[in-house]
Amino acid sequence: MDKNLNTKRQSIIEPKWRIGKYKIEKVDRNSTDFPDKLRTIPISPKQLYCAGDISLLKERSVAIVGSRKYTVYGKNVSLMIGRRLGERGITVCSGLALGIDAFAHEGALEGGSKVIGVLGGGIEVMGPARNKDLMMRGLDEGGLVISEYEPTYPATAATFPARNRIISGLAEVLVVVEAGMNSGSLITANHAATQGRPVYAVPGPINSQFSIGCNLLIRDGAAPLVLVDDLIRDMKLGTAKTQKGSSSVNLADDERVIYEALSSLGGATIDEIVRETGKSASLISAITTVMEIKGITETYAGRIYISDK
Repeated sequence: MDKNLNTKRQSIIEPKWRIGKYKIEKVDRNSTDFPDKLRTIPISPKQLYCAGDISLLKERSVAIVGSRKYTVYGKNVSLMIGRRLGERGITVCSGLALGIDAFAHEGALEGGSKVIGVLGGGIEVMGPARNKDLMMRGLDEGGLVISEYEPTYPATAATFPARNRIISGLAEVLVVVEAGMNSGSLITANHAATQGRPVYAVPGPINSQFSIGCNLLIRDGAAPLVLVDDLIRDMKLGTAKTQKGSSSVNLADDERVIYEALSSLGGATIDEIVRETGKSASLISAITTVMEIKGITETYAGRIYISDK
């Protein structure tokens, strides 16, 4: 009888947490699943509550953060960066907040990669509803959601800034897309700098309240993210993953050579394609014109990219 009573008490002490069909597991610092990159950061978390693929904690990842209030420019940029990283199999990490964080996750999922959402409260009480749907989509596509707080712990004004050190700590690189003067993204950037993580900031108009934070980061030493190619090259990322229905199917021989060069470079000028392929500039110019008419490539600011359409 005592044994039964103890068993009942044990089930109360250790509740079975879940989010939808996913079990929430506790990973403490003594576990081999706990990522080494979080062990060494200042104020390292004592534990992580995780739902989804825990192995992502040790994979290469890029953190993309920004303001909840955003411009069309910020939305498009965060979608583009997430997608381009996703195409190269890089996990995208963010705070799953409204705005830039959510668009970065959507872009990564569109690109075919995984996402990690770091919450400022317990997983079971995650909100708002729109981003909870995005969180579940990320889980369904093999991603991960984590929090240092117990699953039923409510988020507060203090927990959100605290979780930012985990976002930057998990990532190899931090990218800030849009940030106002008092944006929490600037806290994340400060954590990243303290942790020794490279910080990129997307420049914006100097009279925009949505870009002032990013512009100040650049002034103070962050790398300006003018081209996503720069980030891809700095991280030494390889060729984009081949997607079903990719434009690489049924290409002529010369078109395929150029397509593969663009995939490897992440976008290039004609001169860069010349160096990569050994073909003449006139031939490449003619072929890329045909490829653009076919919708395979697109040109922006003098550089040629594989079309995302």
